[in-house]
Amino acid sequence: MSLYHRPIPIFWWLERRSYLVFVLRELSSVFIAWFVVYLLLLINAVSGGSAEYERFLDRSGHWWVVAINVIALLFVLLHSVTWFGLAPKAIVVRMRGRRVPPRLVAVAHYAAWLVLSAVVAWVILR
Repeated sequence: MSLYHRPIPIFWWLERRSYLVFVLRELSSVFIAWFVVYLLLLINAVSGGSAEYERFLDRSGHWWVVAINVIALLFVLLHSVTWFGLAPKAIVVRMRGRRVPPRLVAVAHYAAWLVLSAVVAWVILR
């Protein structure tokens, strides 16, 4: 006797928005890994001297590298926004015996992200 297994279409995740966001968020890990590898390559180029750094910049200027980095940035932003959306469910903060409203936890995460981004921008652009 065999059990019936309903066939599942390959694009099942396109049926609902929540499924699509889930799959895209999982896919974002590939692009986060790309950013890590790219950063390590940059560190290696900087430690190799000015000639190596110039070669890295030349390779980074190709249209396909720029395109990958733009796509990766969009996926990292998606990952961050969805993570901060999940934070109030994952973190229960209590102050003076009362639970901090979930919306306040999310706002605190976005505020910290904004402040840290401003600090990084200030360090890079000064």
